[in-house]
Amino acid sequence: MLQVDTLHQYYGGSHILRGLSFEARVGEVTCLLGRNGVGKTTLLKCLMGLLPIKDGSVRWEDRNITPLKPHQRVHAGIAYVPQGREIFPRLTVQENLLMGLSRFNAKEAKVVPAFIYELFPVLLQMKDRRGGDLSGGQQQQLAIGRALASRPRLLILDEPTEGIQPSVIKEIGAVIRTLAARGDMAILLVEQFYDFAAELADHYLVMARGEIVQQGRGDSMEAQGVRGLVTI
Repeated sequence: MLQVDTLHQYYGGSHILRGLSFEARVGEVTCLLGRNGVGKTTLLKCLMGLLPIKDGSVRWEDRNITPLKPHQRVHAGIAYVPQGREIFPRLTVQENLLMGLSRFNAKEAKVVPAFIYELFPVLLQMKDRRGGDLSGGQQQQLAIGRALASRPRLLILDEPTEGIQPSVIKEIGAVIRTLAARGDMAILLVEQFYDFAAELADHYLVMARGEIVQQGRGDSMEAQGVRGLVTI
């Protein structure tokens, strides 16, 4: 289980994250929603060690990971798909996926796991094409596949539907449901697309002004007026 306790972060004199506390459990999809500029991506960078935490703590599977560097968090079983995908455009699809195996020894890191291609058949069809030649939706699938190659126990996704065509959004949603149904992974999904989040969430969190202002069960989102809190 991921446990975030009283997390604070600042940019210059601006207080960006204001005492955030929440949990994300293995076997569940926890959806974090909020409008632009409320601090969602900053939070994720803190969870991955890309930004140092000013105050508070992050625990993963009963271990304090607050002082760990990003690569150490990857070795602890955490994978992050950032907003904007950040694939390697000059590498082939297969080479991009192999990069996700960097936490394993050389022998284990030579072959793309078959389950990645089972989840994303389009990546098998295009495994020899350069990542930069793929469509936006295909690049997003590649970014998720690369993260899954590390066999994480916690998968963090930052707005995977951004700029993606509806057919690929459905495919990504189906993959997230498949992963959640396995019961061996916690999924933290940051999303602005309310309907996508509502279909997937076991639990939801709403951020505003750097704080968690509402949370609850995913099946109660409509009744609790979450749509109005996150849509403009």
